[in-house]
This record gives sequence, C-alpha cells and structure tokens, in this order.
Amino acid sequence: MARLMAGAAVMLAWAAAMAVLCSAADPYAFFDWNVAYIKAAPLGVEQQVISINGKFPGPLLNVTTNWNVVVNVLNSLDEPLLITWEGVEQRKNSWQDGVLGTNCPIPAGWNWTYQFQVKDQIGSFFYFPSINLQRASGGFGGFTINNREIIPVPFDTPHGDITLFIGDWFNKNHTDLRTELDQGKTLGVPDGVVINGKGPYRYNDTLVPAGIEYETTDVQPGKTYRLRVHNVGIFTCLNFRIQSHNLLLAETEGSYTVQQNYTSLDIFVGQSYSFLVTMDQNASSDYYIVASARFVNGSKWDRVVGVAILQYSNSKGKASGPLPDPPNDFYDKTYSMNQARSIRWNVSASGARPNPQGSFRYGSINVTQVYVLKNKPPILIDGKLRATLNGISYSSPETPLRLADQYDKKGIYKLDFPIRPDAVSPKIATSIINGTYKGFMEIVFQNNDTRVQSYHLDGYAFFVVGMDYGEWTENSRGTYNKWDGVARSTIQVYPGAWTAILVSLDNVGTWNLRSEDLDSWYLGQETYISVVNPEGTNRTELPVPDNVLYCGVLKDLQKPQTPHAQGSDSSSAIPTGSFILVAVMVFWASLPVFL
Repeated sequence: MARLMAGAAVMLAWAAAMAVLCSAADPYAFFDWNVAYIKAAPLGVEQQVISINGKFPGPLLNVTTNWNVVVNVLNSLDEPLLITWEGVEQRKNSWQDGVLGTNCPIPAGWNWTYQFQVKDQIGSFFYFPSINLQRASGGFGGFTINNREIIPVPFDTPHGDITLFIGDWFNKNHTDLRTELDQGKTLGVPDGVVINGKGPYRYNDTLVPAGIEYETTDVQPGKTYRLRVHNVGIFTCLNFRIQSHNLLLAETEGSYTVQQNYTSLDIFVGQSYSFLVTMDQNASSDYYIVASARFVNGSKWDRVVGVAILQYSNSKGKASGPLPDPPNDFYDKTYSMNQARSIRWNVSASGARPNPQGSFRYGSINVTQVYVLKNKPPILIDGKLRATLNGISYSSPETPLRLADQYDKKGIYKLDFPIRPDAVSPKIATSIINGTYKGFMEIVFQNNDTRVQSYHLDGYAFFVVGMDYGEWTENSRGTYNKWDGVARSTIQVYPGAWTAILVSLDNVGTWNLRSEDLDSWYLGQETYISVVNPEGTNRTELPVPDNVLYCGVLKDLQKPQTPHAQGSDSSSAIPTGSFILVAVMVFWASLPVFL
C-alpha cells in the first residue's frame, strides 16, 4: 500500500508539472521504449541484437521543429544503458545528451525518461546506445525533424520518405567485440554490411549464402522520394549507390545543401544524408541498392557489401547481374576528398527559421580559441591498448562531469586538454577542453593513422571549412571556405590528412567530442568541451532534471528503483492544450515504484 501511494504521489506530481509544460506553445511527442535483446540473423548467423519495442532497427522518431520530445526508456538489457541523439543539439540541455560525461547510465531493469526540445533544428538524424560498444549490436533508429509549415523547403514535397541504415556488421555480439578490444586485439574485417538490419540480396552465389533476408524498398514509377541514409556502423566508410539512379543531395545533418547529383557518395561512420531520388527508369527489373566498403584491401573485404532491392510497382523481374560499379579505385582518397569538398551549404535556403541559412556569416567571425587534435594508431599505455588525441586517452570517471560541476565535486576531471600535440608520453587521463562561452573555436583534426576516421561533436553544428593532405599549418587557413562550408555534426578525416572546422560556442553545457568509429571511441579517443556562462544565469542552461540519476561520488543521493515489467509499445503526439490525462496514461505503464 505504501508503494502504491508513493507511486501515485509521484505520478500526480509529474502530471501537474506536465500540465504546466503542455500549456506552452510547442507540442509534445511521447514515446515509451523497451530496450531488450532479441534473436536475429542479419548475415545468416543467429545472434543477440538490441531491439526497441521488439524492432531492429528501432522505431522512427518523427517530429517537427521546436517540438518537445519525451522518451521513457526501460532498460531490459543485462547491463547499463544510455541513449544518445546524434546531431540533436540539446539546446541549453546537455543533461539529456545521453553520454557518460553528462548522464549516469540507466541500470539494468530500471527506466529513465529523457525530455528535451528540438529547438531550431530540421533534418535527418539518428539515435543509438552510447556505451559499452552496444551500437555494434543495434539499438539504433531514425530521428527526423520536419520543417514547420510556415518555413519553405527548398524542393517540392516528395511522394514518400524512406529511411535506410547502413553499416558494417560482425556476427559476434558487442560483448565479444568488447572482450577482444580489452585483450588488446583489433576487431579485424567485418562479416558484412547490413541495410536496415538485414543482410545482402543474393547477387553472388559464392559471396552470399542462401536464405538471408534482405531489405526491399517499394516505389511508384515517375515519383520522387526522399531517402535518408545513415551510416550507423562500427568503423567502415561505405560507398552508397542505387543502380541506374541519380542521387540528388539535398540535406545533411540538419543543413540544406546546394543540390547536385551524384552517382554514388562516400558516407562515413556517424554521417547522415538526404537524397531526392526520382524513379525514372523503365522497371525492366528490380534495381540494386548498394553500400560497399571503401579504402580497404584484400579479398576478405569482398564480402563487406550490403545489397538491398529497389522495386518499382511495375517491375518486370528480379535484379540480376553485376552490382553497379563503385568509384574506379577503392583506394582513391583524393576522389573522395574532392567529393566531400563539393558538398556546400545552401546559403539562400531557410533552415529551421525563416531567414536564409547563409545569414549567419561564419567566415567574418574572429576565432578566439584554436585546438589542433592529432590522432595516431592505437598504442599500449600501462599495458592496455588505447587510442589517443594529442597523447591523451580519455578515461570516463564514475561521476558524470556535468553532475560533478552541479554539486561542486572537485578532482573528477581537469580542464587541461593540450591545445596542440606535444612530445610528452601518452597517458590515460580525464582531461577536457575549457571552451569560452560565446567564443568561436577552430578545431583541426590531424589524422596520422592509416585508417580514415570520423569525428562528432555533440551540442553543435560546426562549419566544415577545409581539408587537405599533409600536416596542417597556419598557412592552411588560406584554403578555407569562409562562405558556404556546410554546417553539420560529423566529419571525416582522411589518413595522412587534416580537416578544419569552426564552431560558435553558444550552447552552455558539457559536450562530447569523439571518434565515431566505435573501436577508437571505446579505446579512449574522445574528450569533452565544457562551455560555462560566467554570469551564472539560469537563462542559458536548464536546471538539473528532477529525475536525474546519481552515481559515482553522488551515488548516495539515488533513490532505489525496483525492476520493472517490460514496457509496452506506445507513442503519441500531443498538440498544445490537449487533455493531460493522455500524458498520464502513457507515463503510468512505466512509472517507477519507489521503496
């Protein structure tokens, strides 16, 4: 009885708070997730994958600019869990970012509710589990933010909207891959590529065994579709192409681009693109959708190809014959870099707001901080295989950085991340960057590894202003694009090359800067940028959420939570002023029962 009364009290308090919040101008979208293992065989070998509400990949979050998103997550895994929202900027609200620097993990059997606003954003994004290499087993899904009706979109409304997840894949579970890295081993060659969690169409009887389920995308002849393509893989760049069809690039990670056709595009780990594809062929047969490994060598990589099927409603037969050709040379990084340089910001198009994207003239802003971040191949530090940036291999403390700041806990981390590479011995440390609020930071990624890398920054969209081969120098700034460099959140850095970005530090919080390659990230190739408003006003950062989880030195503040029954699959979008009972009913099924 005491439990029931306590639970009811919590529910009523939450409902009252939501009643106030729901009176605001922007709608709420509610989602109830159960994250659990299921059995699947993407490449023909049964294994354990991570599902959401029984789906692999997980459900699509489809919302509109400025909506408030509430996601109640029940962790039915046998280990802790965090969900992060790739490219969603979490304005004023790093509390919801879902990484170890901002959040305590959700313990097995517990639930936690994320609540955030997709403020002033549009575009194609995705979510995924951010810890313990879990993304290698799934748990990812799409996150689409649509324009408000009053904002013009720089192309006609497509006939349909299609989301494709591409990524390299291992038949081993993420726990096995984690063990290999912990033992100082490399992960080796992936077993294949999956598209929407499914293996390749049997285009080759030798490379593809019989009986593998493949993805089929159904379309109508003569119609134009928007394809949102996300590389959610582990570490492999994939070349994406559709047989006999052009890919008209229209948007990437929240920025409308100058529209131009590509026959194929290299998509690096963590990147998202939107293409407009017109179904203008004669449908003499189905067509191949291909995602194949780039910048690799050896016959073992022949199997690292994903193949789905594009099927017209009037198709006259199955796809057959060879796959459409990739770029001429698998190792031609110059071709790929020139392709990347060709992706430009559409400065005349409106983004989330009515004013043109190009009204923010980033090229005329004075840089206030410069960081040159150099990575090298993994090395042994204290007997452990580690990856570094500027000689620092990041170690996540038990207490999240932002929570330590909130409770004035000293000694959790140091604001001493090296501005440039130096000659000191590599070390494992919790060292982060001290960003200046409202400053303008230049970050140069220097890749001295033999493998292409992807880097991502939470909390911001940055401007990609330059990339080239060799060592970056001060003179390299003469090549920067200061007018229409695309704004995005994930960028590639080619081996033996550099990439430069500019970012306006206007979002208060603690923000993860990381390698998107899962093995490099797991081995310590990350840091954080701390952005603090020295005025201490509550207008630039939201308060710590009432449901915050505590761990580390703050673990004694955490109230216990009993394990929960599995959640139900439910979601709803609630317009302003709707009856609050709907929110209460959605929440009740997964309400924590406190002891």
